[in-house]
Amino acid sequence: MISILFVCLGNICRSTMAEAVMRHKIAQAGLDGDILVDSAGTSRYHPGDPPHKGTRHKLDEMGISYEGIFARQITRQDLDRFDYIICMDRENYQDCLSFASGDNKNKLCYFADFAPGGTFSHGKDVPDPWYTGNFDQTYDLADTACAGLLEYLQREEL
Repeated sequence: MISILFVCLGNICRSTMAEAVMRHKIAQAGLDGDILVDSAGTSRYHPGDPPHKGTRHKLDEMGISYEGIFARQITRQDLDRFDYIICMDRENYQDCLSFASGDNKNKLCYFADFAPGGTFSHGKDVPDPWYTGNFDQTYDLADTACAGLLEYLQREEL
């Protein structure tokens, strides 16, 4: 089984949206038993909280479940456990890199790496809707990058 961990700062906006969208795409592709998806935050701001209301609203609008998704902080064990540690921005990447060791450093990547051309139109970072309020943009980026990630996994890993 392939395992993926999406990482952002608080684990209530970007990474939870990516987790829900990826779960949805995996189910649509009939790959539920082949790919495990989770999310975590680099901070301890929201442990145990559900996704942000803006994330929930957008996912509800798109008919995508977020059942069972709750915020938690990333751990060193996550770096051992997951095959892919997918960071939403440079700060999250640097935070993960700071406590990764050995081969675990090779598991780190940017979410944008799976978008067409390996970047979003504005660069590598997924803007944080906690600050921008733009959950539509976050969804569009998650939808695009999750589609690319699933294609990559089907081509390279499955």
